[in-house]
Amino acid sequence: MKRRNVLKTLSLLPLAGSVNSVFASPAVVSQVAPPFNPLGPAAEITLESFMSPTNIYRTYGIEPVINCRGIFTIIGGSLKRPQVKAAMEEASRNFAQMDEVGDGIGRKLAELTGAEWGVVSAGCAAGLKLVTAAVVAGGDPEKLIRIPNLEGLEKTEVIVPRTSRNAYDHAIRNIGVTMVNVGSMEELKNAINPKTAMIYVVNGDRSWTGAPMSLENIVAVAKEKNIPVLFDAANEILTFPPVHLKRGATIVAYSGGKAICGPQSCGLILGNKDILMSAWQASSPHHGPCRDNKVDRDEMFGMVAAVKAWKEIDHEAIRKQWYSYLDHVINKVKGIKSVETMVHVPSTQSGLSNVSPEVVITWDADVLNITGAEMADELARTKPRVAVASGGGRGRDANINGIAVTTIGMQAGEEKIAADKIYSILTAKRAPRVKELKAPAGNVAGAWDVDVKFYSSQGKHKLFIEQDGNWIKGSHQSGFAVNDMTGTIEGNEVKLQSSIKLTGDSVIYTFSGTLSGNQLSGEIFMGEYRSARFTALRNTEAAPKKKIFVPSGAPLAS
Repeated sequence: MKRRNVLKTLSLLPLAGSVNSVFASPAVVSQVAPPFNPLGPAAEITLESFMSPTNIYRTYGIEPVINCRGIFTIIGGSLKRPQVKAAMEEASRNFAQMDEVGDGIGRKLAELTGAEWGVVSAGCAAGLKLVTAAVVAGGDPEKLIRIPNLEGLEKTEVIVPRTSRNAYDHAIRNIGVTMVNVGSMEELKNAINPKTAMIYVVNGDRSWTGAPMSLENIVAVAKEKNIPVLFDAANEILTFPPVHLKRGATIVAYSGGKAICGPQSCGLILGNKDILMSAWQASSPHHGPCRDNKVDRDEMFGMVAAVKAWKEIDHEAIRKQWYSYLDHVINKVKGIKSVETMVHVPSTQSGLSNVSPEVVITWDADVLNITGAEMADELARTKPRVAVASGGGRGRDANINGIAVTTIGMQAGEEKIAADKIYSILTAKRAPRVKELKAPAGNVAGAWDVDVKFYSSQGKHKLFIEQDGNWIKGSHQSGFAVNDMTGTIEGNEVKLQSSIKLTGDSVIYTFSGTLSGNQLSGEIFMGEYRSARFTALRNTEAAPKKKIFVPSGAPLAS
């Protein structure tokens, strides 16, 4: 989704309203209200309170993080509001028959959202899985318990625009369906057949109103054929009624632990009651392929409380507090040599994703002797830990030297801790950056046989390396693919990187190793998949010397 680049200060910064004016146009940022804590009346966080040794995380040997990065599952999603925690506590005091709970929750969600029905799932991805099971089995338990063996079932295909393929559609594929990728409305029309169970669409520019494959255009075709459309709005805010249902989607799925600030382990699926009743039938407490979608009754009530709170809270006060956070950070770094700041606000096209503003702080790396990536890493790895994005922020050029501070995950007082730490790093005295690389300690050109030690298995990879001074290029043969590879050698330190790309998925391999003769060993950093160890041995076998005979004509026998 496109974002707007606006201003270099916070003065008179506009934020256009989104659907149903969930975030209305703001006043001048400097004229903010007194500190507002959307999570409740808790005291403002200080450095002393944040660093308390009695913090429950530290008692487990875990160092907590100040979230200036945004709402990401890998750092815990969002923070539950007091109303959510209170509802969960109250619901925990009694037992209840879970089908009755599901019915009551469904009715309440319908009442609150204006949707026909609602189900709380174990995260948004689980919601995608439940809906897929529902459209494949159609509420028939004999079909349901056969999943993922779809032999003999009528509905076994899901049509998806290629631009909607993503890492989360594993949840759909887990049911055993065939994903049918299409690139145009014409291809979509031709792909529909008696096996089509549903059409799956993800939010973004390419599905928004007016785009060639907009949700509206897809719905117009789907309705003619009575094909349900599932719209994945995981990272969006909730509107009343849900905007994508108004646009024609059959079901819309949200993450419960992002902007809505419900339980991080919950998702929210809203829309057609018949399909959602089949989805509930496919989930726990029932047996079958989605028994793993077990949601505690406490969490269900907590999710409803989050929806109710989202509908009732003062969004304007929250928005003003966000801008006050940015104001504090900007004022703190103002005047540091070569530092500039620029605020990004959410897109006015949809106004539903990435709803909080962020400030991008840039500087000349040759003046301050630190890069944005180094800055983000130092903020993340030293105490107090602060999570920020490196580069130009959401949807911006990652090659920009800087960091982005996002407000949606911050709590009152944390902006001061973050600003102080950013200032201290930017103003620290450092030796000038060394631009020239150390001379290579050896030549790594050639073929290498690589043993990879994953957590619970061994892998056999190969590296094919060409070396030009400090610079390396070549290819990396992993378990299932061969991909281009680049890297460097400084002294005996070798760094290599390749990217394995599949439809909607990728794995980046970053090798960091030490050269010793014909052996290279070290660690492979795999991003969210953590790390592995590797040992590579140079293949010193000489290539076979064999003359090649080229026949003079076609063979007379085969």
